[in-house]
Amino acid sequence: MTTTPLRRASVIDEVRAALRERILEGELTPGRPLREAELVEAYGVSRHTVRASLRALAGDGLVRLEPDRGAFVAALGRDGLIGLWELRTALETEAAHLALERSPAELHRHLATALDELRVACSAHPADRLGIDRAHDQLHAAIVGAAHSERIERAYAALATEQRLFLLQLRGAWGPERMVDHHRVLAERLAAGDLEAIRAHLREGAAALLGEATGSGTP
Repeated sequence: MTTTPLRRASVIDEVRAALRERILEGELTPGRPLREAELVEAYGVSRHTVRASLRALAGDGLVRLEPDRGAFVAALGRDGLIGLWELRTALETEAAHLALERSPAELHRHLATALDELRVACSAHPADRLGIDRAHDQLHAAIVGAAHSERIERAYAALATEQRLFLLQLRGAWGPERMVDHHRVLAERLAAGDLEAIRAHLREGAAALLGEATGSGTP
């Protein structure tokens, strides 16, 4: 059998990966400018390489490119936050409804596991922010996965980048203790069959970033 040698990662890929990691770890915060000259000096690469890396990250949804202004770490504005809240509410509420019908034991088991992992990450000193994000994602993925609906799972997976940006922005609004309490209440209400818990849970998170109190409608 003839095989094709694997290509080594290009310098562009390496810079892209390094910046992606710094963004996801929260070192480069949402809205922060990414200046070409600084990146050229930091990574010892050409402007062409930096620009190509930034374009790739823009394609990933992690960087925003603005004509005549440059590149910035992407951030969700008001419309983006509300749109994300609306779509996540629709998907997760229906997923929870199906999960409680089809596989309640699986749902509660996976929620309990993710909640334990969230507690561990939040109790670390300093708090394990990437661990918190992973446990958060696993908890909500447990709701979606227990529905056993391929279409809902695909639609939910398409929101991954926006959800990551949401979590990065939420770090400044909520501390680790608040994250644990917020998700503990969600798990307890779902265990009792309360589907309104999803709407209330997601609305509170969006409202924290919008600086508004939660109400009966949108954040």
